[in-house]
Formats: sequence, C-alpha cells, structure tokens
Amino acid sequence: MTEMIREPALYIDGKWVPGGGGDAEVEDPTTEEIAGVVTRASGAEVEQAVSAARAAFDGWASTAVEERVAFLRRLHEVILDRAERFAEIITREHGSPPSLARKLHVDVPLAVIAETATALEQFEFTSELGNSIIVREPVGVVAAITPWNLPLHQVIVKIVPALAAGATVVLKPAELTPLTAFELARAISDAGAPAGVFNLVSGRGRDVGDRLTRHPDVDQVSFTGSTQVGRQVAAAAAETIKRVTLELGGKSASVVLSDVDDDLLAKAVKITVANCYLNAGQTCTALSRLIVPANRIEQVEELAAAAASKYIPGERMGPLISSGQRREVLAFLEADATGGALLVAGGLDGALPERGYYVMPTVFSRADPGSRIAQEEIFGPILTILSADDDDAAVELANDSIYGLGGAVWSGDYEHGLEVARRIRTGQVDLNGGAFNPRAPFGGYKQSGIGREIGDYGIADVLEIKAVQR
Repeated sequence: MTEMIREPALYIDGKWVPGGGGDAEVEDPTTEEIAGVVTRASGAEVEQAVSAARAAFDGWASTAVEERVAFLRRLHEVILDRAERFAEIITREHGSPPSLARKLHVDVPLAVIAETATALEQFEFTSELGNSIIVREPVGVVAAITPWNLPLHQVIVKIVPALAAGATVVLKPAELTPLTAFELARAISDAGAPAGVFNLVSGRGRDVGDRLTRHPDVDQVSFTGSTQVGRQVAAAAAETIKRVTLELGGKSASVVLSDVDDDLLAKAVKITVANCYLNAGQTCTALSRLIVPANRIEQVEELAAAAASKYIPGERMGPLISSGQRREVLAFLEADATGGALLVAGGLDGALPERGYYVMPTVFSRADPGSRIAQEEIFGPILTILSADDDDAAVELANDSIYGLGGAVWSGDYEHGLEVARRIRTGQVDLNGGAFNPRAPFGGYKQSGIGREIGDYGIADVLEIKAVQR
C-alpha cells in the first residue's frame, strides 16, 4: 500500500458525514512521511453521534441475544476477510513490522471477537436469588476513547463487549492512529450493524474526548491511556456520575523464583525480553522489570544481552509512534533516570535506520528499586533488571509500584509459583509463560485502572444490575 489514505467523513447514524473540525494528517513513524488525512469532528458531529447512539439504544438492547451473536460472527468474518488490509493500514500509521501487524494487531482482536461471541451465547442475563429475579441490562450509550499503541485491538476490546451486551457506542480513536478505526467502521457497517449502534468521531482528546466524557447522554466512558489522563477522565465523568472503565499504565514485573533451573531461567529471560520489546515496548502490559535471584544476576545479564541483540530496529522491532514519544523514551537513558544502573545492552549507541523514530533495545541491571527506570512506565524498549535475596523479597519488589496491570512468575515448582502469583497485586499474571487468553478478564489493580475488559467480564462491565422482588 503506497497511496495516501484519505478519510473525509465520519461514521454517524449509519451514514458517512463530513466533519466540521478540519483535517488532520497521520504520520508514518517508519518513514516520517504523511500516510493519510482524516477529518475531525466538531462539537456538532459529537452531538449527532451521541443522539444517534441514544436513539438506537432501545432497539439494539431489545434484540435477541442470538441476533447479537450472529452480528459478532459476521463482523469476525468481515475483518478476517480484510485482515491483510487492516495489517497494511496498521503498518502505515503505527509502524509495526508487517508480520507483527498481522499476528498481534489483527489476529489477536479477531480471537477476542470470536471468544466474546461464545461468551455472549453462554451469558446469564437473568438469574434468581431467593425471592428476587436478578436482571442484567445494558448500561446505555458507551463512549470508547482509545490509545494509539494497538489501533484495532484496543478498539475491539471496548466496543465488541459493549455491542454484545446491547449497549450502543460512540468511538473516538487515537489522534496518532485513526485510520484503522475508519476501516473498522466500514467493516461494522458491512456486517449489518443497525444505524446508530456504532458511531465514529475522530478528533483531539481535549475537544472530542472531553465533550464525550462530560456529555449527559453518555452513560459510561471506557478509556485506555496514561494514568495521568485517566484521572482527568474520571474527574470529568464524575460531573454526571457516569460509570467509567479505565485501563491505564503499567510497570509489570517478571519474577524469577529461586527454584528455577538453568533451562527455565533461560526461557524466563528470553520471554521477558520478547514481551518487553513487543510493539517496540509500547504495550501497557510490557514486562519491563525482571526480578531475579541475586546470586544469578551475572548469568541473567548475559542472557538478557544476548536476547536483546536479536531485536534489530527496522527489522524485528519497529519504531516508536512519534518524535515526541522517542524523546520521552530517550530521557530514560539519562543518568538522573537510571540512578547509576549498569548498562547491559543498547543505550544511546548502536546502528539505527536513517529515518523513523527508532530506539535501541536496551537493558539496565542492578538498578535502584526507587529509580525512575524501576518505577515509571517508559513505553519503550527498555528492560530493567532487579535482584532479590529471596522469594519474599522478590514479591515485595514486584508489588513496589503504583501500578498493577500485568506480571509473570517463573518457578520450578508449580504450586509454589501459583502461591507467589496469588501474592502479586496485579490484574493478570502469567505462570511459566502461560499464553494470552482472549476470554479472560483484563484490567488492573491500584493506579492501573478500574473495571475489566474482554469476554464475559467485558460484557458484565457494561451491564446494570436490577433486582425484581416477587
């Protein structure tokens, strides 16, 4: 795909409507050239979108579950049929290497759609408790405000459970990666969504996003982004006491316990490095802290350096999303951020492509647990190795964070590993490399957010609960 992508209209009430907020250019972070141009919504289009979603709600909420299941399965087939097109757009606007654009950015959300359809088939919207009938009903209009790091997946995990539950949606995609959302709107239309059930309004967060968050006819806001902005969203939503789902920052720890043998240690380091550098480090669940037994620190450093050397910028690893993001990540390589940690791999030296917002895959070790690289979300390919004298100290280090989104535990004893996983204060933990489950609840503890997304829990997150006594 080499042509300029142009999206001159918003998707509102089942129609393509010109935006009144002017045009916005979308940059390709690999070439630093313009990949596309999209129209922005003005306040008038935001009002139209919310009104359309409100008008469509009663009809969509009252559709049979079987009809909503059938719609989700049609949507899955439409996206699958256009998977390469989606992957190409994501590569253009996000910079993800083509193979990763398909496997991570398209195939994973496809799995989420499929599992959500299955969860919807099995979901109990009505149950009994004593003399009460417990009824679960869709919340109403959901405003979905999504980030740039996973342009399709982050949208799917918000809108698909909402539509499954019977809610209607207004989507505001990220300013840096809106092109994928326009292609998704076409897929949703072609899958047969009734007019007004799904609406797309692009634009700035401070304009479109803030208006949606404060709008009295929006019943729930689902936001993914930084913890700082999440606080602002929660405060704005509180004006009308609307519900919020917040999926925010992370500083996930990969904890290697003292009972691992050399083979499992090597696997732990390899997978932790791969996870940390996935999407050029631009994932909220990145395993950016590796906590290891103090007596094996040198062995881990050698393994991590070898693993990092395989992530060649421009080949196996894509660029950061923008020049501003690269600047923020590079600041973590300065002495005031590292706190005297040992540079094991990467840093400011190394061969990078002439164009594109690339950063060398980097590993620091023997870091001060209180340093910025050990405490702050970097959102770039920087791994920090910490050491612990015993397993209890390792758990304490893992929990020494304002965040609690993801994590990993590595143990030669399954029961011991499971016991440690239970002690880590985080929304998800992978034990010995456990695979992503597209139906398991996703969300965080502490300042990583509120609520849960994906599958049964994503559906439940956009339902109100009513008790009818008899």
